[in-house]
Amino acid sequence: MAVALYQAKAEFFRMLGHPVRIRVLELLQAGPTPVRDLLAELEIEPSSLSQQLAVLRRSGIVTATREGSTVVYALAGGDVADLLRAARRILTGLISEQHALLAELRAAADGPGEDGHREDGRPLGGQPPR
Repeated sequence: MAVALYQAKAEFFRMLGHPVRIRVLELLQAGPTPVRDLLAELEIEPSSLSQQLAVLRRSGIVTATREGSTVVYALAGGDVADLLRAARRILTGLISEQHALLAELRAAADGPGEDGHREDGRPLGGQPPR
């Protein structure tokens, strides 16, 4: 087993494992974005954004260029956008399945249980148990 390869993959996914970093990557899908625009969208402290951008920069997943006094960030490649779209599709499927399960559970709560009573113990006629 290629442990180093799996370790590298695990580190990559760990790097993605922060909500601010994911949101930054989603914002950068629209194209290169100045830090001030990222700050306006994220509504977090500049130091916090700087820290998260540094993680993304060190990993090589984003690039930073200076335009005068402004630093502009961009995705290093299109594969990141593809990964985020794939994650969105996977999550949509999972949530859809959970929604269907929740609907089934709610319907079962309104219907009879195995003993002919509702799940809350009331008989089907709606009269409280004696």
